Amino acid sequence: MAPNPLVSRLHLASFSDEMKAQNVKSSSKILLSARAVPPTIVAEYFGTDPSIQHVHLRRLRLGDGQPYSIDDAWYNGTLAPDLLENDVYNSVYTLLENQYQIPITEADQTVSAVSADEQQAALLDVSPGTPLLHIVRLAQSGDKPVELCSSVYRTDRYRLTTRVGRESA
Repeated sequence: MAPNPLVSRLHLASFSDEMKAQNVKSSSKILLSARAVPPTIVAEYFGTDPSIQHVHLRRLRLGDGQPYSIDDAWYNGTLAPDLLENDVYNSVYTLLENQYQIPITEADQTVSAVSADEQQAALLDVSPGTPLLHIVRLAQSGDKPVELCSSVYRTDRYRLTTRVGRESA
């Protein structure tokens, strides 16, 4: 039986916090963890020289043991250089706030649809070509750029809900 979809209300919360709010046990499988020279777009967002190493963390995110998403994140290595020496199986946002005093305070997100490639399909237990929700998040702590994360979500296990209002003229 498929789990109920996780509903994100487009507020700033970690995957772990969203799952907990819906009584789903979150966990992660680490797919990659390293300090590395990032792609140009990451160095530009962090405002660092292209040769500076940052923290790269790719995780398969699970809810009650079932695959929900793949997060491919870069964290600013000048702000949290030893991030990977902590428990990154759980909420990195909690670590950033408690260990480094850099709480995520705001983020810009871009949402689109993509088709699952072979690797994503195998990890998420779907067929290649299955539509996935793709979210790119640029997160900050105040004016400090902290995270650039590209995530893909199973559309049967994750949905976005938002309330919109009309501005007065």
